[in-house]
This record gives sequence, C-alpha cells and structure tokens, in this order.
Amino acid sequence: MQKRKLGNSNLEVSALGFGCMGLSFGYGKAVDKQQGISLIRAAVERGVTFFDTAEVYGPYTNEELVGEALAPFRNQVKIATKFGFKIENGKQAGLDSRPEHIKEVVEASLKRLKTDIIDLLYQHRVDDKVPIEDVAGAVKLLIQQGKVKHFGLSEAGTQTIRRAHRVQAVAAVQSEYSLWWREPEQALIPTLEELGIGFVPFSPLGKGFLTGAINKDTQFEENDFRNIVPRFSPENREANQAMVDLIGRFAEKKGATPAQIALAWILAQKPWIVPIPGTTKLPRLEENLDALNVALSPNELRELEVVVSKIPVQGARYPEELQKLVGR
Repeated sequence: MQKRKLGNSNLEVSALGFGCMGLSFGYGKAVDKQQGISLIRAAVERGVTFFDTAEVYGPYTNEELVGEALAPFRNQVKIATKFGFKIENGKQAGLDSRPEHIKEVVEASLKRLKTDIIDLLYQHRVDDKVPIEDVAGAVKLLIQQGKVKHFGLSEAGTQTIRRAHRVQAVAAVQSEYSLWWREPEQALIPTLEELGIGFVPFSPLGKGFLTGAINKDTQFEENDFRNIVPRFSPENREANQAMVDLIGRFAEKKGATPAQIALAWILAQKPWIVPIPGTTKLPRLEENLDALNVALSPNELRELEVVVSKIPVQGARYPEELQKLVGR
C-alpha cells in the first residue's frame, strides 16, 4: 500500500483512506454491524490505515462500529473523528464547539473507539459563536494531555484555518473535492500548500454519482441524505449525466472504471492529498483501492480536465441551510 504524509505533520497514512460514515448514517439504512466490521477489517487486510468517523454519525453508532472493528489492529491504523455538534434526543441540534463540550466529546469518543488516543480530531463545522482560537486552544490542551495526536478542521474557510493554525498546528483539512466539485482549487488548496497542511477530500466519487451507478431514475432510500441535495434532484442528475458519460469513455480507453479514474485524478493533484471514499460493499472497496494502480500522465490529466470542464455542473452541493455552515 502506498503511503502519504498529511502536509508537514508526521501523520503518515495509506494513500487512500476509508470514510466510514455510510456504514451507519447518511445513505439509507445502516448496514448490519457484523457486515460493517467485516468490511472495515477487509480494508485493514488490504493495507488501508486511515479510517474516518464522527460522533454525529448515527449519532454514536459509527464510532462504536469503528472502535470494535479496529480494536485488534489499533497499533496499525490511524483513526480520525470529529466534534462540533450538539446532540439532543439522538439528533443533531445545532453547533457546539465550546471548550468544555470538546473535552466531554473526546472522553466519550475515546470510550466508543476503544482507544486511549485519537490520531486526528477535527472540528466538524466552524461554530461562529466560539472563537476558533478557543477551539484550537482546547484541542492543544488535549494534545498536551496525550488524548489527541493531531488537530484538523472540516469545511472551514481559509481565514479560519490560518487563525487556528497560529494557535495549534492544523495537520489536515477535510472538505468535498472531486472532478465535479473543484471549488477547493480556488483558495483552499493554495492555502493548505502554503501552510503545509494535508487535505482529506470526502465524497471523492461525488456521493456515488461519479461511479456511474446512479442515474435520473435511481430511487434513494427514504433517509438517504441525497434526497435533499439539489445536485441529486432527478432533473439535475439527468443534466449531470453528461459528465459521468465523459469520464466513462475516458475510463474505457484507459482500461479502468469511472470510479478509479475519479480517484486517480485526485491522487495526481498533490502528494499530500488523501481521499476517503466510503462504501458498504467489498467489490467496491477493492475497485477503489485498485485506483492506486491507475497512473495518469500529464497529458491524460489535461485531456480529462479539458473534457470535464466543458460540462457545467447543475445543482448546489448542499441545501441552503447546510451550505451556510461551510467555508466560515
């Protein structure tokens, strides 16, 4: 398994991580617990060492699943989790990044993850009621106490990243990035490069759309997050199909799958980028990992970007109320 370092931190992980959220939350019914454990362990057996979860996935059930699955391999893997939401009656109830809350969340996460240290702790969303300096200071204290190794931010704006980084070095920033969501190239990626911070793209396969397995007729389960995403309305899926078709034709020429091309493209952008595709199926996990064997030449990368840039993506990536929490 190829390894990568997240920026200037000494956090070295497999070049592809595993986003565990979808096993418990977000994309319809949670998988059977034993099935989830088996899949996570199959990823470990194939060399994946970087696993991403959060207290709010479930809530709590995803951390419990990840903790149980990785307990036998704890010294071989790196676990990332997140704080920053208030949870009431088993549901998200706004943001809460108060230092005392961060401390409580970490204690609870450590228990669920069956570990004594969290490798990478992200603030899940920027809380505009708590200065980022206070958040970074709280995580710095947890690092000094040996409960956390590295600090991360999720969906934060560049000014917030700079302010946090002055208080406690930020090892990684997580945000959406893929062939059909390239906004991070404008300001985020240059800022991370300047500061020596790693980038962890989630949804590198466009929440499944870039695999080619979803079309305008696809029916999502009732509690699937994509039902409320404007980009996934049937008419926008139909319009966006043109991009998937182009990637599919490119993949065919290359003897790869569309998902592998989408991942290989991200991996080719910077050596400090580590995508975290998620899946619930072993064949998809193996397909994703095979993307590491797909090398795109500079000419192929240019060709892919030229064809893809001709297709304007239809639909916002979040509904309006969730979009307000991004890039702050």
